[in-house]
Amino acid sequence: MSNSHSFVITLSNNITEKEGIKHLIENHKGFFGIDKMSKKDILSNLNLDKKYARAFDLIYIPNLDKVEYDSTSLKTHFDDIILVELKTTKKFLPNNPKGFFFGATENELNFARELGDKFRFCFVSLHKESLSFALISLSELEAIIRNKRVQFQINL
Repeated sequence: MSNSHSFVITLSNNITEKEGIKHLIENHKGFFGIDKMSKKDILSNLNLDKKYARAFDLIYIPNLDKVEYDSTSLKTHFDDIILVELKTTKKFLPNNPKGFFFGATENELNFARELGDKFRFCFVSLHKESLSFALISLSELEAIIRNKRVQFQINL
């Protein structure tokens, strides 16, 4: 029973995340989707382990219009790129990210520490009355965390 329930929750979360990515790319300047190969290239150029390929979902290039972005933009604007880990909800959050409940892996947190200013968490509320996003560094996030707990994911 718990396996099927977990599977349904994971599918729902994946759909919500894809909606968040689509919302940012289509409505906000500077957000770009990125394929697996480009992720690996970015990590290689930053001299970081490929294990971090799943620790970010998008790239953000401040002040770059989507019409300007193409395959060479990655190289041209490499110093400006911020790697973004998306956290998405459909919950009403009038003061986003206040009230956000999310999970973060140890890998994501280690990646955020290692990258510093080149990494942001992006909290997206897709609720029609609080449609918004908040880009937050790890240090900013740590300053506003109200409660944090460790949970072990175990496969047998």
